Amino acid sequence: MSKLQDISTLYLGAPDVARIVARKGLSACLAGVAARIGQDFLRWPAFDKSARVASHSKDGVIELMPVADDALYAFKYVNGHPKNPIAGLPTVMAFGVLAEVATGAPLLLAELTLATAIRTAAMSAVAARALARPDSRTMALIGNGAQSEFQALAFRDLLGITTLRLFDTDARATDKLMRNLHGQGLALLPCASAADAVRGADIVTTITADKTLATILTPDMIEPGMHLNAVGGDCPGKTELHPEVLRRAAVFVEYAPQTRIEGDLQQMPADFPVTELWRVLSGQRPGRADAAQVTVFDSVGFALEDYSALCFLRDAAEEFGIGERLQLVPQMADPKNLFGVLGRSADGSACTERLQRA
Repeated sequence: MSKLQDISTLYLGAPDVARIVARKGLSACLAGVAARIGQDFLRWPAFDKSARVASHSKDGVIELMPVADDALYAFKYVNGHPKNPIAGLPTVMAFGVLAEVATGAPLLLAELTLATAIRTAAMSAVAARALARPDSRTMALIGNGAQSEFQALAFRDLLGITTLRLFDTDARATDKLMRNLHGQGLALLPCASAADAVRGADIVTTITADKTLATILTPDMIEPGMHLNAVGGDCPGKTELHPEVLRRAAVFVEYAPQTRIEGDLQQMPADFPVTELWRVLSGQRPGRADAAQVTVFDSVGFALEDYSALCFLRDAAEEFGIGERLQLVPQMADPKNLFGVLGRSADGSACTERLQRA
């Protein structure tokens, strides 16, 4: 008979993740996740990587995003349905799992909708610190939806951005952002168009939601020295940048095999030159060449960032004693006797009787 092993799983629901953010503070979470992403990207070769698996429909996409090193396996389930707000649902919903590679035991099951917004903003800041001009102080933020405030605060805290030039085709979204960021130490300037918003900006972040081959930024809108943080073009058939913008810039990506399918890069030939960001962070490749160069981070979101976010949540939950333990998989004194969890009778009646008595 084997010794009974404790394989309970730590569960963090949406209220638990919100409690962690409240206890640590959003700025500390953005900085902490950014630091963890930076550390993990420096270990890039240690991870087993693949492009995410996506199921597309006319209304949106559902994706699974796996990654693993020799100790932990992680995956995230995430959707993207731009029409969801009409039905009172978030555009993006997500959860994730951390499991032990040595045994396959699930260690953590966590809600990741809030954490995805934090890790996406943290990833943007990690890339911009490596690629944007150090004196950048003004950012255009095009697309003022659910993730926009997180991007704004990450760039304020981690890059020193002081002024935001705002545009969204839905003026209510911009009004919402301005209410949420009132008193946060940022000058907030609503603009009448995307072209107006990018005028004079050092950094341009595009984070639109519509699943269309859109052209949010055109070559005539790009000024020397800009850094473009293209976040919204993140699945086949969904873009934000005119192809000529990419041709005239130095383009950086997370994981090239995924970005060539999903990012703005999907518009370009298969041999279009790009640099994976981990090579810049590790010093293997240069980032910005000079103050006048235009740089693009074609960000689609990669599973390693979710691994980093899940590890951050696990550590924070343990620090604060947040979350509950679930018996997500059976625990058996004899691991070979799965049938035994039903009780002694083959039809499961003994198990049913015990449950009824309980």
